[in-house]
Amino acid sequence: MFRIGLTGSLGSGKSTVAGYLREFGAQILEADALGRRMMEPGQPVYDQIVRELGLEVVLPDGRLDRARLAQLAFQNGRLNQLNAIVHPAVIEAQQRWMEEVFSHDPAALAVVESALIFEVVRDARIRGENEGVLADWRRRFDRVVLVIAPDELKIARYAARISPPGPAREVAHADARLRLAHQISDPEKVAMSDYVIDNSGDKGDLYPKVASLWQRLKDESNKSPENLSLK
Repeated sequence: MFRIGLTGSLGSGKSTVAGYLREFGAQILEADALGRRMMEPGQPVYDQIVRELGLEVVLPDGRLDRARLAQLAFQNGRLNQLNAIVHPAVIEAQQRWMEEVFSHDPAALAVVESALIFEVVRDARIRGENEGVLADWRRRFDRVVLVIAPDELKIARYAARISPPGPAREVAHADARLRLAHQISDPEKVAMSDYVIDNSGDKGDLYPKVASLWQRLKDESNKSPENLSLK
C-alpha cells in the first residue's frame, strides 16, 4: 500500500494531474467533491454548518448557499470556523476510503487530491490542536506531490473555469486572489513536499512529467513495507 497526497493551489492544475494518474492506474479520491457531498442536506456536516452559521447560509430549496458561505469564510473571517466543521469529517472519510482500497488491493497507489493538505495542519495548530487527525494529516501520506504554477497563471485559469468573459471574470479574479491569500505560498509548500510538478506550460508539457512521476511512485511503492498503518 502506498498513500499519496496530491496538492496545489487553485488553478495549479492538480485535477489534471489527478486525471493522468487515474489513467496510469492510480486510485483517486477528490477531497473537494467529497466535501461537497458531505455538505448536502441530511448530512451531519450540513447540520453542523447550519447550526453554527445560521439559516442565512441556507437557500430556499434547503441546500447551502455556497456564495454566502464563501463570503462569510473569506470576507467575514469565518474560514477557520467552517474548516473546523468540514475538515475532520472529510479526513475521516478519506481514511476509510484508503482502508477500503487497500483491503481490495494491497499494492494499490491511493491518491487523495486536496488543495489544503498543508493548510489543514496549519489551521489545526493555530486552533491549538497539536495532536489528532488534523494536526497529523500530512504525516499520514507516504509521499506528497505538489503542483505549482505562477500565481497570475493560476488566477487566470481559475477565473476562466468559473466565469465567462466580461465583468464576472474580474470578480472571479478578485475571488481567486482572496482565496490564494489564505493558502500557504508555493515556495513554503515546496519545502514540505516530496515531489514538485511545475505546471507553467500546457497539457502537452504536463503529461510526460506526470508519466515520469508515476513511474517513480510505482518504483517507490514496490520498495515500501507492506504493513504500513493508517493509525
